[in-house]
Amino acid sequence: MTDRSTSKPSDVASRRAAWEAERRDPALGRAPERKPRFSTISDMPIEGVYGPWSLADDAETRIGLPGDPPFTRGIHPTGYRSRLWTMRMFAGFGAAEDTNARFQGLLSAGQTGLSIAYDMPTLYGYDTDDAEAEGEFGTCGVAVSSLADMEVLLDGLPLERVSTSMTINSPAAPIWAMYIVAAEKAGVPRDRLEGTTQNDILKEFIAQKEFLFPPEPSMRLVTDTIEFGTRELPRWNTISISGYHIREAGSTAVQELAFTIADGMAYVEAALERGLRIDDFAARLSFFFNSHSDFFEEIAKFRASRRIWHDLMTGRYHAENERSAWMRFHTQTAGVSLTPQQPLNNLTRVALQALAGVLGGTQSLHTDAYDEALAVPTAEAAMLALRQQQIIAEESGVDATVDPLGGSWFVEALTDETERQVWRYLDEIDRRGGMVAAVKEGYPQREIADAAYRYQREFDAGERRVVGVNAHVNEDEETRVPVLAVPPGSLERHLARLERTRSERDATAVEAALRGLRETASRPGTSETNLMPHFIRCAEAYATLGEQCAVLRGVFGEYREPVAV
Repeated sequence: MTDRSTSKPSDVASRRAAWEAERRDPALGRAPERKPRFSTISDMPIEGVYGPWSLADDAETRIGLPGDPPFTRGIHPTGYRSRLWTMRMFAGFGAAEDTNARFQGLLSAGQTGLSIAYDMPTLYGYDTDDAEAEGEFGTCGVAVSSLADMEVLLDGLPLERVSTSMTINSPAAPIWAMYIVAAEKAGVPRDRLEGTTQNDILKEFIAQKEFLFPPEPSMRLVTDTIEFGTRELPRWNTISISGYHIREAGSTAVQELAFTIADGMAYVEAALERGLRIDDFAARLSFFFNSHSDFFEEIAKFRASRRIWHDLMTGRYHAENERSAWMRFHTQTAGVSLTPQQPLNNLTRVALQALAGVLGGTQSLHTDAYDEALAVPTAEAAMLALRQQQIIAEESGVDATVDPLGGSWFVEALTDETERQVWRYLDEIDRRGGMVAAVKEGYPQREIADAAYRYQREFDAGERRVVGVNAHVNEDEETRVPVLAVPPGSLERHLARLERTRSERDATAVEAALRGLRETASRPGTSETNLMPHFIRCAEAYATLGEQCAVLRGVFGEYREPVAV
């Protein structure tokens, strides 16, 4: 019988040395390695083989078990055996009617959560008929100019049973208010609503650049929503602290995780300064990560994220409720990895990225459609992306055991190294006075730009290969895929509703609501001057998004990013 007793460290070292001399070195002599250096997309070196020597002495404690602190192996002890991740497909285009129909179709096909994409005028706080909005109606999301649009968008959707995520940042508070009022008018009280408002303004300054107001009043708006949600919407995640856009801007996986966690720390500290107790609000903070193409690096990133957040929440912020230390996150596959060249290859990319998110323990998942490098997905492409998740859930078997890669020497070593590098960034951000100060001086922006430049140089040199772009290119191949266009009549329908809303609403009530918003915004941000009740009143009066944001622009001013030198 084979002796399977545990080897002593000295035995492991001697066996490794013998293997290198007798097996590996002769093999390398016959066939040298294909690359001078193997590394992750984030440029972390990868060894040829990993073993017990790759892990720290306290590895067993730091790895732990699912549901046990520090949650390396997941926040739930049963993983997906009890409940699958939420399948939450990001959708939005054209007028409210168009997106409502898309949601109805996805729900009937088995989607288990909603995720609303807003168009560019909405993201920038303009009504569709504003001169600044010309030509941008409904092309990257749905247009919402007032409560009237939100009512149509949500018509017939089971808001009492399905959670809703909304990707909106600078105008998050007034858009959220419209959602709350529309739900209440449909018979669903606010304390029963479940969902998430992205509402992460710091990552806008860092990466996506859809900011409106300077950092300080922008942070005030975020803190107002955290405070209001804590008091009145106990099942709502008032912020989704987002690394996704940081990664799409060109960051490494380590930078994505470090800057996202640092943003989270800034929001925690702002809420504490407002007077909230850590355990009153921290359990409703959520995160949003990118799942890129380096399969094992992404899994390690997700596992490290839980460990780092737990240690911060318990060690620095003294959270006592275990749920306050949970890193709960949504994952989206990497839009930046999709290529218009050979677009059907994107199906494989998305499937692998989605699998990495699942193996990393995500709570919800969006899978990009193969045609998203060209336009907003067609209904067929969006359905196929949903089916990719369902095939992983129903056919792959990865739901059968919790954290199936836990204990892998490679994955654990990569998790440890990711954690070490993230802490180095967090220490540097602390040294610079915190994330708000670091953002204002451009520190994370410069780090991301440097990482993006390094990757581009490696791509140009052929060291990073993308199939169909700089590897396995077929110059004669021409793959045409159908591209979604905003349906004829959508713009006209939306503008007619906007005109009708303005003509039929109570003008006195609108003016009173906007005046209250202006007067309160002009005073310092405190619990007594929380702006959310005023946004609720504006929504109820059918004040438009553009009118409300014009008030805030008048009070807060508009932010212009300093020129980098």
